[in-house]
Order: sequence, then structure tokens, then C-alpha cells
Amino acid sequence: MSLRIRLLLPLLLAFPCLSMVAAPAPAHDQFRVAVYIPIGVVEHMKDPAYLQSSWDALSGQVRVDKVYIESYRSGAFADDALLETVKAFFTAHGVQVAGGIAYAAGGDMAGFESDEGSDGQFVSFCYTNPKERDYVKKVAEVTARHFDEIMLDDFFFNNTKRDSDIAAKGNLSWPDFRLKLMDEVSRDLILGPARAVNPKVKIVIKFPNWYEHFQANGYDLDVEPKIFDGIYTGTETRDPVVTDQHLQQYESYQIVRYFDNVAPGSNGGGWVDTYDTRYLDRYAEQLWDTMLAKTPQMLLFQLSDLLRPAELGDRKSWAGLATTFTAAGLNKWNAAASTAPPTWASAAGYALNQVNAVVGKLGNPVALASYKPYQSTGEDFLHNYLGMIGIPIDLHPEFPASAKTILLTESAKFDRDLAAKIKTHLEQGGNVVVTSGLLRALQDKDGGFAEDLGQIADIHSTGNVLKVEQYWGGYGAGAGASLGATSEILVPEIAFQTNDAWPIVRGTANGRGAPLLLMDRYSKGILYVLTIPENANDLYALPQPVLTQLKQYLLRELPVQLDAPAKVALFAYDNKTFVVESYLDKPTEVTISVPGTGGKLRNLATGEAIPAAPESAPSANGRGPRHQTQHGQFKIEVAPHSFLAFAEE
Repeated sequence: MSLRIRLLLPLLLAFPCLSMVAAPAPAHDQFRVAVYIPIGVVEHMKDPAYLQSSWDALSGQVRVDKVYIESYRSGAFADDALLETVKAFFTAHGVQVAGGIAYAAGGDMAGFESDEGSDGQFVSFCYTNPKERDYVKKVAEVTARHFDEIMLDDFFFNNTKRDSDIAAKGNLSWPDFRLKLMDEVSRDLILGPARAVNPKVKIVIKFPNWYEHFQANGYDLDVEPKIFDGIYTGTETRDPVVTDQHLQQYESYQIVRYFDNVAPGSNGGGWVDTYDTRYLDRYAEQLWDTMLAKTPQMLLFQLSDLLRPAELGDRKSWAGLATTFTAAGLNKWNAAASTAPPTWASAAGYALNQVNAVVGKLGNPVALASYKPYQSTGEDFLHNYLGMIGIPIDLHPEFPASAKTILLTESAKFDRDLAAKIKTHLEQGGNVVVTSGLLRALQDKDGGFAEDLGQIADIHSTGNVLKVEQYWGGYGAGAGASLGATSEILVPEIAFQTNDAWPIVRGTANGRGAPLLLMDRYSKGILYVLTIPENANDLYALPQPVLTQLKQYLLRELPVQLDAPAKVALFAYDNKTFVVESYLDKPTEVTISVPGTGGKLRNLATGEAIPAAPESAPSANGRGPRHQTQHGQFKIEVAPHSFLAFAEE
């Protein structure tokens, strides 16, 4: 959730006129749905009429299994009697209750230090200030008196640089200091005091969507999941263009899978809000992608926002098409809820009902394994860009040695034993894909691979940048097959030794070669170097044949292959099911390839059977990956901002 919006929520809340009592919304049976109620809304629930009418309106549009009732945010503290009243109301309506805390500083906190001139930047508690530490402890103790489960909203970080912080930091870096500080705060000011008050209490920490930068603000993905009773995942990606974070849509799926690997069995679900979307389908996509990651619960932020009228937004180019999320479908869902006009809760109920119809038929996610060590940075959020070009990613905090092929981006440089792990994996018959960013980071002072990696390959980044316009595929000697052209894309130049390594997908810049995917065999495995454009968004500009060849090499072990343009994602599962989702504004035809030459696909939502099409003939000069098994091919049209789920039969 955008921290700016959430910090201002107590000031911005507007409570709408609510509908009459509606019939309960249809149930979902493949996951649970929860709603967060921030302190401003809790305070408004002093009015019994609002408490009842808001629940009637909400439950008529989306089936709610659980609510999180916030006790504190931005200097506002709910009183004990009110918390018990609201808690008793939802319990009486068969809804599970938990507490919530947003450790946001600010508001009426007389006597606390202030950060003048922050100009809207979010300011955390100063955890080196004794008075503020006592206040943080009090919030935990009071909330634990009322709830056996508490979720910490994603303000539980540190970004103050007051004199007390500077003195306490000493010679440590800011990330190291803040990690150590917030681990101590977690134990001594949150968990210990809360458990002393209520030994049964379970405290869950919700991590936000900006996982690449956690360590800089004290979020400890290594330690905190081990000391808290559970974690939760911020899957709110919103609009990738107009928002300040510019998060890519695929992250709503990928971050769940990453946190599942960080804390197996302890990741409670995903969290999506209603903010910063130019069209309503974008809200639905966040919900779908969170649930396609097979998480057990969807948390909707927040109650009063869900009751606001929902606007369809800027979707003129696909408004009349048969998309997954349609105005007609929303109105039909809304009519059943007896609510007018449709609200964000209507949109949530409608979208979640659509994904509920298929998610239970999907197996366990399978994807290209990748490695991001704890507290690492480099090529920020690149994994999500790769997901957006149809390369499914399964991100791990530990080196995934059991995977056949492992993708290593620049963040992997934080592992001091990385070279040895790469060498061992290749010797054991595995493949390793190194991005150009990691290659550059691992170069020694003379511009070559670091000493250990230099024993594997003589490959290096020259420091030059080339303007690539033409693209070619090829394997072995001779001319390459054209893979198309673009306007100029800036890519780093990668140098290699001819016939020792081979550029199997390449570009040309005014005739000069620029490897996009370089292959070098070592022992029983293959080392690949994947060149990333200087602007990661330019991955979306690459011609479809380039993207398809990259996927054919990197995803050989995947049970399904996707030939599609950029911004069409693939979600694959281990029971021969998969989902194709398009984030494009226009219909697009894709080709699905599965091992074998016969069979059919069955649409998991409609039951429609799709026969295989004749397999495409190989290119005239036989370019492309060798030793490929035969594949059955299926031509499918995907509507804009829509998903299709299939089972192979």
C-alpha cells in the first residue's frame, strides 16, 4: 500500500451512504477473504447504525471470513470498550476477528520529537528514543489484551536519522544498524510485552511490496519470519506507470512465491488495496495474481474504501470486448447484491469469484528457480520484468541447488560463496543463467570474471553500450535467422571468445554483434549469460520471436511453453495445468506448446476442449534450441486484461 495514502487515511476517510440489508454474497471455497478495518473506521463504528449498515453492505458484495480491527495508527488509539464492542459484533456474525496495528508515527503524540520538513515523506517511530519506545510497547500490550492474533501493518520499519539514531549507529552502515535495531524492537517491544499480557497471542508481520529495499529500513526477511508467529505479503502493485514505485504487475504473484520460500508454511496471504489504478481491471488483476500464487487468504484494505463507488476508469479500447472482468459481469454481480452503484467491494467479490472457479484445480506452482540472498540488492525488481515477458520465476532466499536451471541476477553477488556454488552446480549437470548485471558486478579490477569464475569462462562486460536494432537467432556456424527489428534499444556489450562461447540469440547495432543470450558449456552443465537492456522496460520492446527463443532455452524443464508478445504472463503448475494472463490493451493470439504431438487442452472455467493445431515447421536454416522434444501446439486468443486457465489432457 502506498504509505502516503495510508498515513493520510484517518484524515481522508469519507463514510458513504450505505445500502439496505442485502443477501450474503456467494461464498468462495478455495481461499479465505479478510477485510482490514483501520482506526478511523473503527472510531466511526461507535455509531451502531453505521456498524450494522456497513457490514450489511460489505457482506452483500463479498463474502468475508475474517476482519482485522485496528487499535492504533498515526497517534490515534481506540479505547478498550470500543474494541470489545466491534469485536463482539463481528464474532456474533460468525466472522473471525484479529487485531491490527499500524506503527506509523505522527498525529497527536505530544512531547515526541518531530521530523520537520519531511514534506510528506513517511516518518517512522524513533526507536532510539526512550519515550517513543515506551509508547510502541504500550500499543502492543493494549492490543494483546483484546486479541489472540495481531497483524502489524507495513509501517513497522525505521527511517529516522535523529541525533539519538546517529549516536546509536556508531560505525555501522544504516542497513546493518536498522536491521539490528528492528530485530531488537521486535523481540523486546512487541513480542515480549504482548506475550506477557496474553500468552496465547500470535503476532503476524505484514511485509510490504518494496522487498528489494527492506534492509535499508530495517525489515529483516532473514530473522523476523523466524521470531514472529507468521508473515503476510503486500501484493498491491497498482498501476505500473503513474505510481511512484512503478511496480510491474507480475509482482502480485511473484512476491507471494518468494515469501513462501522465505517462510514455508507461515505466509498467511496477500494484501491488496483500492488505490492508484487507472482502470478497474487493474484492481482485479492484483486479486487474481495473488490467488494464482496459491496463497490461502486474500486481505482487502480497507472497509470504508470498499464501500465507495467503483469507477471503470480508462478502458475504452477494450470496454466492449469479452474480457474476464466486464462491466456487464460486474453489474450482474452487483444486482445480486442489491447495491447501486457498484462498489469496490462488488469488484472484489466479482473478481475473486472468477479466480475461485479455477484456482482449486491448479497444482503447485513451477517456474525458473532464481536466487536472491537475504539483504541483497541489484537489478531491482528485474524478476518481475522477466515474469511480464512470460518467464515464470520462483525466487528463493537460499541457493536452489536442486533446480536444473538457476537464474542469477545482480543481487546474487551478496553471496560470497557464489562462484563455488555456480561451479558445483555446473559440474553436477545443472545450468546457470547469469544476467549482464551480475556479470558486471563479479568482474575483477582487470575487467574479467572474478578469479574463481574465470576458471569457467572467459566472458566480460566491456563497459560499452550498443544501440541494437536488428535481432538474430542461430546455433552453430553460418547465417542466423532474423528475429525481427525494433527502434534502438541500449544494451551492454558482452565480450567472449569465439567458439569457446556462442551467442545463440543476438542483436546487431549498425552491424556490430551484441549477444542477448550467450552459451558456454562447462563440465556437465551450461553457463548462459542473459543480457538485460539498460532500461529493463525495454524488455517489452523486444520482438516476439526474440522473447520466444529466450524462453525456449531458459524454460526447457517447464511442462508448458508460451509463444507470446511481452506483457503476457505464464503461470505453470505441476499437475499439467497452467494459466495465461494478458496485461495488454488489445486481444492477442498466443501459441501454447506442451510435450507430445496429440492431446487437447480443457478450459478450466468453461470446460471447453481445444484440439492441438499442426506444429509449426522449423525455420529454413534450422535455428533454435536443439534436442527439443516434440510439442503439441495450441493457438489461443487472450482478451485484454484477462486470464485463461487450462488443463492438459
